[in-house]
Amino acid sequence: MNRKMTAMLLSALFGAGLVLSGCAGGSTGSVGATLGTEDSTVLNVATTYGGQDGNASLFQEAVLSFEKESGITVQDDSETADEVYKNRILTDFRTGQEPDVLFFFTGADADEFIRAGLVVPVADIQEDYPEYAENYEMSRVPASPADGVQYALPVNGYWEALYCNREVLSSVGLTVPTKDTTWPEFLSMCETLKDSNITPIAAALGDIPHYWWEYSIFNEQTPDEHRRIPAGIDDSLAAEWVAGLNDLRDIYDAGYFPSNTLSFSNQEAVGMFRSGHAAFLLDGSWQMSMLLSAMDSPTDDTFAVTYVPGTDKRQTTDLISGLSMGYYITRKAYSDDAKRDAAVKFVEYMTSDEMVNKFASYSSTALKSGKKVASESTCPLVRDMQHMLSGAKSFTPALQDSFNGACREPTFDGMSKILSGRVDARDAVEESLKIYYDEKAQSE
Repeated sequence: MNRKMTAMLLSALFGAGLVLSGCAGGSTGSVGATLGTEDSTVLNVATTYGGQDGNASLFQEAVLSFEKESGITVQDDSETADEVYKNRILTDFRTGQEPDVLFFFTGADADEFIRAGLVVPVADIQEDYPEYAENYEMSRVPASPADGVQYALPVNGYWEALYCNREVLSSVGLTVPTKDTTWPEFLSMCETLKDSNITPIAAALGDIPHYWWEYSIFNEQTPDEHRRIPAGIDDSLAAEWVAGLNDLRDIYDAGYFPSNTLSFSNQEAVGMFRSGHAAFLLDGSWQMSMLLSAMDSPTDDTFAVTYVPGTDKRQTTDLISGLSMGYYITRKAYSDDAKRDAAVKFVEYMTSDEMVNKFASYSSTALKSGKKVASESTCPLVRDMQHMLSGAKSFTPALQDSFNGACREPTFDGMSKILSGRVDARDAVEESLKIYYDEKAQSE
């Protein structure tokens, strides 16, 4: 897609965000530390704006702009936000090789380096730099589950929903699911697609099972239940987890996923959906920009986004959504006189109102100024998103963000074994909870 097309779409998207933060007012988020001076400092920055991330090009442009204005050199070490990235970052902290600035998860994934005191609380930075995060509504900034302290400044929120290919659906007489579509009706649609030799759902469950893990469990729970970790395998919440994973296995056994869903990559799964070889794709808000870039025109209506059909427990309009990633400044950088100012300048630059609005075109933010709906978009995909967000009954954070990396392994890395019947879902959940509570006890 050409740059003019991109500009037109982004202009529409800037007015599409849901008003989820505070009223207008306060700082405009200008960079507090003075830019534009010569600086020989090299800043090591690790983010998830790598690979196929929809904001990768925006981040690269922002880095170049920051370097030009500040004279500071940024060593960009961006990768895809997967388990490999998470484990690499934890290893870097353990070996003293952590970056100066880190864009990382705000949930339990960060517990280890937070408990070790290796990142700096926002409040401590504000004591030295009063303008730091002054444009943020701090009540919306996530606190660490490890100690209840705020360390990271989020740039944009997220939501997870069902993307649809209208052309594929219409070829077999189906339409995009709505807020009234039930889970049994969705499964019936999948059966119709399968009978027509069309793969219903694009997914790489052996690579990125996260989204289906999340919603399969959520469909067995209320939003309140989905926010809680089971006390053990005999807890009723654990039974709901097991039921959700068994539901996922039923879909797998029914043949609604690609035949090689356990062996091919998420990138291939997304490509399968975009090329019209599958009708549905369960993914996050970050997929919006990728689909928009594939459009021939702003009025292209090939793709749609809607709610994941619900059950008796979870209503269809209950969405997975939250603010789960943000910028951290490491203790190592903050203790270095040559790096501290540079790290603060960089985070202030990336969390200014201007930058946040660029990155958060289709999600919520923690800005005081918020994001206001200007008008209904003329782009069908963006308009679908506007209707979905405005009609949502509830916004529930992703359950997986309450887990550390190791406790996810039995049901994430082990998803292939569960779906193929080599491991019982109940045994996997029991092992997962044991790891969770063993690690929690060790850290206390």
